[in-house]
Order: sequence, then structure tokens, then C-alpha cells
Amino acid sequence: MKIKRTIEKLPGGMMVVPLILGSVIYTFFPGLLEIGGFTTALFKDGANALIGAFLLCMGAGITFKSTPKVLVKGTAITLSKFIVALGIGLGINQYIGLDGIWGISALAVIAAMSNTNGGLYAALTGTYGDQTDVGAIAVISINDGPFLTMIAVGASGMAEISFLNLIAVIAPILIGMILGNLDDELRKFLIGGGPLLIPFFAFALGAGLDLEHLLNAGIPGVLLGILTTFLGGFFNILADRLSGGSGIAGAAASSTAGNAVATPQAVVLADPSLAGVAALATPMVAASTITTAILTPLLTWWIFQRNKANNTKSKTLVKK
Repeated sequence: MKIKRTIEKLPGGMMVVPLILGSVIYTFFPGLLEIGGFTTALFKDGANALIGAFLLCMGAGITFKSTPKVLVKGTAITLSKFIVALGIGLGINQYIGLDGIWGISALAVIAAMSNTNGGLYAALTGTYGDQTDVGAIAVISINDGPFLTMIAVGASGMAEISFLNLIAVIAPILIGMILGNLDDELRKFLIGGGPLLIPFFAFALGAGLDLEHLLNAGIPGVLLGILTTFLGGFFNILADRLSGGSGIAGAAASSTAGNAVATPQAVVLADPSLAGVAALATPMVAASTITTAILTPLLTWWIFQRNKANNTKSKTLVKK
């Protein structure tokens, strides 16, 4: 049986197939992954550890010379996500009202579009991008949580992003980078281990996604996910390319993180009057998380294929 070859025929297959499989099992047979021991540790609770190992491996491929490019790319994409989310969110609030349209409020838009699924980003850039694309997560991780969202809704005075948490995200990349620059053989060894980890942490990420959220949020929740991936993705790809990238990192960042589901409630802590809006926004953001987990790999694959075709065309023209 040619299982690997079949999976790889699908856009982002090594990420998407395990992720969907994990989500299906979690939704319909949740107890299957809660039996304890190595099974639960690997397939249910292991996502963060596996992603940390992946970032260390891929960090080994970042040379000290490429560090400025990593910072510029990460900053460009982070600002793109924030500005687009803020612009659309404030536009909805200004011209439609606090409750939004079809249940899609300004709060739901900002929470979903300003936040990136770091695990998905790492997997996609590790598959289709280069080491600078992967390394850009060191900056993009700033939007992981309610920090930028609360700034966008005017409540930044009560929002804090832990410096220690930020360091915790960057540390594996830095360790891998140092090791890779000290020893070429170690760099090759670590880089080779990165792709192997992708299907494992993809499954673990999927094991935290309940498909029931799609049903609860309905079509508006799915539309929010489509908006996040394709409209937000357009500007993210543009920002990536303007910063000297290929567009892969911008496409890979066009998702909603799972922890964004808690962002509306975090905003309520700053402004209790938004409790009603937050209650409606929460399932919307959850639906966007699931929708973008499926669509973002497709967008990234399409950009990869387009770049590949353009490079082939350019080489053909040069030969002529």
C-alpha cells in the first residue's frame, strides 16, 4: 500500500490528513485518546512538545546572516494581520453595529483574523517554505493570544503579554540556530528530523478540535474562516512578498489559532458590557479555527505550486 504517496497527493496532505483524523476521533470517540500512558501523551497532549522539537530542528537551518530577513518578514506579516483585522472589524462596528452581520461581530472578526495558528504555520512553512519562513514565527507568535485583539478594541490597558511566554516560544528556535551554526553536520542532522514530526503534531492539534463547533456556528462561522484565509491571506501574502519573501509564510499565517476561542472572554474581563457579544463571537471564532485549519494548507499549497511554475517558466526563458 502506498499510503504516504497517496497522502502527499493532497495539498498539505501530511498536515491536513492527520489533523482531520485527529479531529474526527476527538469529536466522535473522545475517550479513545484519554486512556493514558504513551498514547495520550503522544496523540492528545503532545502537540506543544512536538512543535517545540520541530522548531528546534528547523531553527538549525537559520544562519546568522539570515536573521534580519526573518525579523523583517515576521514583522511585515504580523502587522498585516493586525491592520486588516482592525480595519474590517472597525468597519463592521462603524457601519453595521456592535452585533455585526449574520452574527459576525467586529469582536469575532478581530479575534479570528488577528491571531495565527502557530502549529499549522510551522508545519506548512516547514513543508513548503525555507528556514527564514519557519523562523518568522519568532515574531508572528506575538499575535498568539488576546494581546493584539485587546489593543484593537481599545482595551490594551488590561492586556498583557508575558515576556517569559514569548521567550519560551523563541527559545527552541534560538537553540537550534546556535547548534546549526556551530556544526554543519549537526545542522543537517536536525533539519532532517523536522519533516518527520509534522504528521505527529498535526494529529495532536486535530485532537483538540471539536467538529461540533462548526455546527453550532453554522454558515456565518465558516464564512469567517473563509474571510480569514482568503481575504486576510491576500494581504499577508502581499506583505510577505514586499518584505522579500515568496508568499509562503504569508499564506501559512492566514489562519485562526485554537486559543483565539478564549479571546472574546478575555476582552470581557476588560469590558464586561461586551459579554453578550462575546458569547456569540466565541463559537464563530471556534468555527474559524476549524475552517482555516483546512483552507490555509490549500492556500499555501497553491502559492507553492504557483511559485514552482513561475520558477520553471523563468528558467525556460533564460535557456532560450
